[in-house]
Amino acid sequence: MSTHHHDHPTPPASSCSGHASASASPDQHDSADLALCPVMEGSSVVKQSAEEAGLFRDHEGQRYWLCCAACGPLFDADPARYAAA
Repeated sequence: MSTHHHDHPTPPASSCSGHASASASPDQHDSADLALCPVMEGSSVVKQSAEEAGLFRDHEGQRYWLCCAACGPLFDADPARYAAA
């Protein structure tokens, strides 16, 4: 699994590497099944897997899928920042 780096001043206690996530390589799924994590730029997410794992957030009527559990608290802390990404 590749190591991810978050674009924020202080990294979270846990990172995306080393645990199960909703990330996937784009060639494994139809593009309609994929989303990009708004917190971890460039990280592809399989929407169904993310939803099954609870790795999503709804903000202002829009659903955002997250690549890992570490992205949830970051999104929650500043949803407008990540929704604009």
